[in-house]
Amino acid sequence: MCGLIGLLSHRGEATAHNDAVLAAMECMHHRGPDEVGTQGTDDLVFGFNRLSIIDISHSHQPLRWGPPEAPERYTLVFNGEIYNYIELREQLVAEFGAEFATEGDGEPIVVGFHHWGPEVVKHLRGMFGIAIWDTVERRLFVARDFFGIKPMYVAEGPDATIIGSEKKSVAELAGIAGVDQSIDTRALQHYVTLQYVPEDETLNKGIRRLESGTYAFFRPGEKGEFVRYFHPSFEVSPQLANNTGEPAYRRITNALEDSVAKHMRADVTVGSFLSGGIDSTVIAALARRHNEKLMTFTTGFERQGYSEIDVAAESAAAIGVEHVVKVVSPEEFAAAIPEIIWYLDEPVADPALVPLYFVAREARKHVKVVLSGEGADELFGGYTIYKEPLSLAPFEKVPGSLRPYLGKLSAKLPEGMRGKSLLHRGSQRLEDRYYGNARSFSEAQVESVLRDYRPEWGHQDVTAPIYRLSEGWDPVARMQHLDLFTWLRGDILVKADKITMANSLELRVPFLDKEVFDVARTLPHTEKISHGTTKYALRRAIADIVPPHVLERRKLGFPVPTRHWLAGPELHDWARGIIAESQTDELVDKQAVLAMLDEHRKGTSDHSRRIWTMLCFMIWHGIFVEKRINPNIERKDYPVRL
Repeated sequence: MCGLIGLLSHRGEATAHNDAVLAAMECMHHRGPDEVGTQGTDDLVFGFNRLSIIDISHSHQPLRWGPPEAPERYTLVFNGEIYNYIELREQLVAEFGAEFATEGDGEPIVVGFHHWGPEVVKHLRGMFGIAIWDTVERRLFVARDFFGIKPMYVAEGPDATIIGSEKKSVAELAGIAGVDQSIDTRALQHYVTLQYVPEDETLNKGIRRLESGTYAFFRPGEKGEFVRYFHPSFEVSPQLANNTGEPAYRRITNALEDSVAKHMRADVTVGSFLSGGIDSTVIAALARRHNEKLMTFTTGFERQGYSEIDVAAESAAAIGVEHVVKVVSPEEFAAAIPEIIWYLDEPVADPALVPLYFVAREARKHVKVVLSGEGADELFGGYTIYKEPLSLAPFEKVPGSLRPYLGKLSAKLPEGMRGKSLLHRGSQRLEDRYYGNARSFSEAQVESVLRDYRPEWGHQDVTAPIYRLSEGWDPVARMQHLDLFTWLRGDILVKADKITMANSLELRVPFLDKEVFDVARTLPHTEKISHGTTKYALRRAIADIVPPHVLERRKLGFPVPTRHWLAGPELHDWARGIIAESQTDELVDKQAVLAMLDEHRKGTSDHSRRIWTMLCFMIWHGIFVEKRINPNIERKDYPVRL
């Protein structure tokens, strides 16, 4: 887990920018405070910030490697962890007689690249952002992991191509590359609609993200060539339609046990986050088998109904782990937001990232790595909204030509009338009504707050290409597939990576393992949404692993009382001040946002998610565009218990 930066010059002047690369690395010191390294040629300069986890005394980066005839042909920088690196080394030795100078997980990547080329990524089991410079071919290979756990930004300009783990570091070098950094109003509209900026976009026109499951080649003076190598599929073939019952549950258990075992590989202490739900609990319970002194960490608020502290403590006692709790006050919550948004690079309007920041900070006082339960909902069907196709099944019998009339009928019904919402949703195709878990702004509300609103930039601008890939699948599988490309990598994994790395803490997600996915993707929808619950097969598979009190609990995660705080003394005046001081008038109708805040305070409408979305953007704009808000970033020094 580290931070990398690369400057590929189109004019053969890369080494002239070595000091600029060093300065850009300072922006992501938090990603790798243990070591700093640079290396360059006239074509390319690499910079690397290391967080040492495996082979701590060696495996320094940038890492030079080559075959006997060209011993320094390749240079590797790599952010992430390869959990099957031991098996991969053994395979490379057996097949090619490969020799290794380190015991780390980086060297097998570059050795594998030499023998397999870009197909090396398909051999990797882990999370990664990889960059390899080939001095013979004079080309830069860049790759990102299957699900998008680790970030990778790309800026292609007329003078240079910049790659990096953090957008702010890439932006530091954008002037050298000749990249346009003005605000992308299309990406802004997508953000307001979805509450995150979808891949491959960022809020700056010239900086993009390498998409999950994708690799690319860049050569001096040429545009990049992008290839998607991972095509996640939930389509259940006829021979797998009966993949139910005890054999299927055993496959899930085996896959999870193996994944957690490999995710525990480290030369430093590994802990685990623990909320009140089954996802983090099963990960912690399995991790406990590999570390009897496992520590778990949770967070919450003093307000009743917005804390899982008691349930998490009960779970910790049941599985026999040492447990640490952090309670977050409203004052701490508000004070930390500018710093958190600076670390995020982009606004993500998910209040849960604030308690995540505090629990990560607390965990880093004790450990250097934590496991967490992200990805279980997308793989095994855990979101309540996935039940919607069951309730709307009768509408599937209505001819498509008649559905618009149902929509018109629902529009005539009084607000709040029972059945109005069901009728409206039943009148729509899945592609029209579902665009992920962040569903707070209607199109009319988006139009009311943005100056440059375009109807063609609605949610279907993002989701339509994804839906085309799942035609013919059952509705639940299509919703899961959509969330893999939108909600998971746009919200869940962004906050998981950026907020833990803000505290120099490595977060590992055993559910998002390609072997676990290969099991989950074969489950029919009856093993996901069934018997009145979600994640049915997963619940059955782990029934003997997690304590009974969490097995059937409703998912909460780290709930945040923003609805109450924005209407009360805790955050209302703070929010009004953010809106009033923001210099976003050319982009946002601030009066419309203030009207939402007033309605929310009066209790006539719950605008909390919409208000939060706009506040996060305004704070981002104040930090990165106006340069008016100072997030007061300080270097942190954490003791580590080995």
